[in-house]
Amino acid sequence: MIQIKLKRVYDAGESSDGFRVLVDKLWPRGMKKENLHYDLWAKDITPSTPLREWYHQDEENHWEKFKKKYTEELTKSAAMEDFINKIKGKQVVTLLYASKNAMENHALILQKYLEKTLY
Repeated sequence: MIQIKLKRVYDAGESSDGFRVLVDKLWPRGMKKENLHYDLWAKDITPSTPLREWYHQDEENHWEKFKKKYTEELTKSAAMEDFINKIKGKQVVTLLYASKNAMENHALILQKYLEKTLY
């Protein structure tokens, strides 16, 4: 069984992170590429640009709908199937995200989706 963890890209990497996956479409602001240890940049499983832009217009009021719409995108995504194949066999996968909001961000939705799909 794969353990799916979450971590901000700005937090120090640890050996317990396992396979580290950047799950943001855009490169994290202020982060130099040589300073971020990651094994895979999974841009194709992030929220679509229109959905991301819509959510950021009013994050507080769009959160519940965003969760539903992003989950629908993941369900229909061929890239998600490819991603799952890439992480199969890994014991620990850490999803790296840049959002300051640890309680409402797309990585949380992705984590739940993966746990539901993989278990």
